[in-house]
Amino acid sequence: MTLEIDFEDEGQEVSAQTIEMLDKLLKHCAKELDVQNAELSVMFVDNDRIQEINAMYRDKDQPTDVISFALEEEGEGEVVIVGEADLPRVLGDIVISVPKAVEQAADYGHSFEREIGFLAVHGLLHLLGYDHMTEADESEMFGLQEKLLDSFGLTRSS
Repeated sequence: MTLEIDFEDEGQEVSAQTIEMLDKLLKHCAKELDVQNAELSVMFVDNDRIQEINAMYRDKDQPTDVISFALEEEGEGEVVIVGEADLPRVLGDIVISVPKAVEQAADYGHSFEREIGFLAVHGLLHLLGYDHMTEADESEMFGLQEKLLDSFGLTRSS
């Protein structure tokens, strides 16, 4: 087992084909990034729900496209939790707004599958510790996103 993914679609708006594509995409990324024996969850929500989550956990009372909750990220003063060696790494949770993905796909002129794939990969990279707070970090993370999406065949013209 390389990567186990639990998908939850609160609004039942994402097709089984899209979820299957995202499963393959995230497993492709895990292979390319040498992530082994790990698990994560992906939840699809509407703008009201992601706004609620954004306000509660990030103190930003507005809808956004994707939020990641990295479980391996240590906060200040937190104790490191060490599990059994044979248990999978629990990377965390990715929350994606389906209406935002639809809106952004139209704005950028590409498919819904390309946009939701981009958001899923962006969320995965955050779970793995990548960030875009500095210009150098942004360049590294966004470059890696494009490389992963391109190697999977989910290009901007998709």
